[in-house]
Amino acid sequence: MGMTIIEKILARKAMLAAVSVGDTVVVDVDMTVLIDLQFATMWIPPSRIHDPNKLAIVMDHAVPAPTLKDAAGGPHARKFAADFGIERFYDVGRHGICHQVIAENGLARPGEVLACTDSHTCAAGAFNTAARGLGPAEVYSIMCTGSTWYQVAPTIRYELAGIKPAEVSGKDVFLHIADVYGDAANMNLEFGGSGLASVPMHDRRTIATQGAEVSADFTTFEADDVLTGYLDERGVTGYRAAQPDSDAQYAQVRRVDLAGLEPYVARPGTVSHNGVPVSGIERQRIDQAFIGSCANGQLEDLQIAANVLRGNTVAPGVRLLVTPASQEVYREAMRRGYLQVIADAGGVVTNSTCGACFGYHMGVVGPGEVCLTSSTRNFAGRMGSAEAQIFMASPATVAASAITGYITDPRGVTA
Repeated sequence: MGMTIIEKILARKAMLAAVSVGDTVVVDVDMTVLIDLQFATMWIPPSRIHDPNKLAIVMDHAVPAPTLKDAAGGPHARKFAADFGIERFYDVGRHGICHQVIAENGLARPGEVLACTDSHTCAAGAFNTAARGLGPAEVYSIMCTGSTWYQVAPTIRYELAGIKPAEVSGKDVFLHIADVYGDAANMNLEFGGSGLASVPMHDRRTIATQGAEVSADFTTFEADDVLTGYLDERGVTGYRAAQPDSDAQYAQVRRVDLAGLEPYVARPGTVSHNGVPVSGIERQRIDQAFIGSCANGQLEDLQIAANVLRGNTVAPGVRLLVTPASQEVYREAMRRGYLQVIADAGGVVTNSTCGACFGYHMGVVGPGEVCLTSSTRNFAGRMGSAEAQIFMASPATVAASAITGYITDPRGVTA
């Protein structure tokens, strides 16, 4: 019996010939990523670690430190990195949202296993990597032992067909899937098919990231020439990609016609069975428009936003906040002039951090306010007040809506 992508990776890392749904396997972990919150909330210095070359530290959720508790975590992280010789330490100045930093620095590799405390660790699945968020105690254990365990879940296969329209983003693809199919708790998601070639890496990363919002275990993409080209540009070599067998067993196979998609928006509360094409939504005013997070703070997202905003002005009464996903993205967007365009339109560009996405700082919304976000979650209270409403859409839709003051189809807004 054939295996899916995730089954192939888990079997290989458990040194087994094969695994099946329901099996519990102990696997070697290739890369473990610690984030700043771990050092600020429950840090106990270990007496030893498994391998400093398989460990990275990323300062991301609260950077620069907005509270005394966060400020106290920084020295813990720096001392730990120095004591154990951890070279992959992305401190303030080299920082960014961990999933962006992971992508930029080749920490997620095809056919390998990656662990991190953040729930959106599934973002690395775009690289054909077995990655999912784990609890801080489990990640601490992996840091010390080099291994962890997983139970093999059933896999849903998304067979992508057709060519994705240029005006449709990875966010729109995900929101369509979430609206049609709903949650996928205790399931893995696998993406492939003839249409995958038309989906660039930044859109794959958005889709993989958002797997957490439908409660999937792992979200993995097939390895292809697009992925290989991305990794070649960054000097990532020596990996062994995992491809599904032709007779792999899936719980379901779902076909998605990319050519038939259009910009989508999710209504507040959840993304599951709660979306609508932007062209069909009623007139909905907004107070805040947010572009950023691990899902949509990539360089390409900022480029898209700048293209929509160029020559336009943010509507009165609307706050447009843009958070680049990493310091590297920030610097490159500055060199290319994207940040200038955003600022000239009346937008505010913030430091690279998780910030507004999880309602911590630099963009918290108040009672009764409406936020249209390109970040990861839209449940009540996620970005601040539980009395606020959060709609979710692509960076293009958010930028267009910031100009008009209400949720707007970006195809109708020209630069």
